[in-house]
Amino acid sequence: MINKDLKLNTDLFKEDFGASEGFDKTPTRNGFGDALAKAGEENENIVALTADLSESVRTHKFAQAFPERFFEVGISEQNMVSVASGLAHQGKIPFAASYAVFSPGRNWEQIRTTICYNDQPVKIIGSHSGLLTGPDGGTHQALEDIAITRVLPNMVVISPCDYQEAYKATMAMSETSDPTYLRLSREKTPQITTSDTPFEIGKAVTLFEAKDTEKVDVGIIATGVITYQALKAAQKLEDDGLSVKVINIHTIKPLDEKAIIELAKESGAIVTVEEHQIAGGLGSAVSEVLSKNQPTPQEFVGVKDIYGESGNGFELYEHFEVDETAIEKSVKEVIKRK
Repeated sequence: MINKDLKLNTDLFKEDFGASEGFDKTPTRNGFGDALAKAGEENENIVALTADLSESVRTHKFAQAFPERFFEVGISEQNMVSVASGLAHQGKIPFAASYAVFSPGRNWEQIRTTICYNDQPVKIIGSHSGLLTGPDGGTHQALEDIAITRVLPNMVVISPCDYQEAYKATMAMSETSDPTYLRLSREKTPQITTSDTPFEIGKAVTLFEAKDTEKVDVGIIATGVITYQALKAAQKLEDDGLSVKVINIHTIKPLDEKAIIELAKESGAIVTVEEHQIAGGLGSAVSEVLSKNQPTPQEFVGVKDIYGESGNGFELYEHFEVDETAIEKSVKEVIKRK
């Protein structure tokens, strides 16, 4: 059942999630764009950069409001983050936005050396991540970006589940001095949370609680917009008599290790869910925590060492076996291993 202690979008959690298809859906990139413009009003040191993709990555509102603080560098992602690092060194708070396959994909070395190595407060915005990039195909569906950013010392990695969380993450990032990567999606997705739902960098959120808190059969740990699929699966599994708890790990790094360990102790079985390669992503991060602190059977729902392909993003979920059906299957498999 939905966590009643949180202020979530309860209309979305009606029986069988029946309200979801007609409910408002908004891309997480819109949450970033709206928050960036708002943060720009509050802090004149905030600047924005993009690589010829302003409207697509939603920096255009900031550019219209603060043209003197907006830098269009053209199709030159390596140069973009190097310039951003220089601006940070001069006291600015740069938000450098592009597609995730280009940033952090194409310019990883510049991010590593000019930003993370020097611990500069540059915010890397990677839009169009994951399978929901859809028709753009495998070359543009970033499925490796969590892996290559979370390995960098000093880097914070955030993967919001919806518009509201992307908005809050952007506002929170504007107030930190850490190099940060924000992972965003292209497609419209349901708003799970509301403007009143708590958000704190590094703090997991319990979205779905077992009816019987004394008996949790399985814990599902999800990140990003695919978290909605995990919630649908949890509802179906609960209807089938299983006791499920779902937590949203919006911050991959620093990871909320305490929440993960507690969930493993409660349930004795974990399923991780992500729109990313299994290798190096959320599932890997969770398994690192559990292997050291609380060895627990774990199943991984994610992309299995293969590139994406062109198609409707939500149909690709089914094709690559990361949808609610795949989650339900993984839950039943991991329970057998308890």
